[in-house]
Amino acid sequence: MRDVLFLPFDDGVELAIAADGSAAVGEKPGDAVFAPAETTAYFAARVALMELASVGAEAKAVVLQNFIADECWEALCRGIKRAGDELGLDLPIAGSSESNFATVQSALGVMAIGTVASGQKRIGITPEAAKFAVIGRPLVGPAVLAHPDWIAPLSLVAELLASPYVYELIPIGSKGIFYEWTQLLAANGRRWRACACPLPLFASGGPATSLLISYDPAGEQVLRRLAGCLFFPLFAEP
Repeated sequence: MRDVLFLPFDDGVELAIAADGSAAVGEKPGDAVFAPAETTAYFAARVALMELASVGAEAKAVVLQNFIADECWEALCRGIKRAGDELGLDLPIAGSSESNFATVQSALGVMAIGTVASGQKRIGITPEAAKFAVIGRPLVGPAVLAHPDWIAPLSLVAELLASPYVYELIPIGSKGIFYEWTQLLAANGRRWRACACPLPLFASGGPATSLLISYDPAGEQVLRRLAGCLFFPLFAEP
């Protein structure tokens, strides 16, 4: 269902674990997309941290797997820290680097670890009367770097999660808008329904440059003002 693993931790509290990876994006000759190491790590951390925040979990630490080179460790940590800062988080970072062999393409993995109260998960809480929207545009590869203004910023994600009008928020990944729509329906025990949106439903969302929200219709104008040109309504077929 959702891309977060939950494990029993303490009385009424669960560990929440989310991860993201990146390959062939970096500064090596074999990479498919050229991007600084700091930027690559930022977007991987952004995905993992958004996944935790979206289910109501608070991130506590990040684990970095660096398959690029030892010398880029600090740059990768700066990217992760930038993502954390945008969510108001100061997170310790641990991990390891591949230092035995040189790789021809860049690759890294970021795991975010947090906690959530068992009764406060933001999953399966969308009522029948809810409306839906996509915030930001689904982008992948060079388009992510070319159109930063089309990406839902983490500061906006935090505002949406804090809004009393937003029920659930789901980062849109490589499987696209429609896939995340079906996951939202399933999590709420709803039957399958088609949908329509001004954005491409099956395009890859890359490093979660956009997100799907369910919301209270009474707050639509507030949310439209908050998201501005990044607000795209999603209409569910009856």
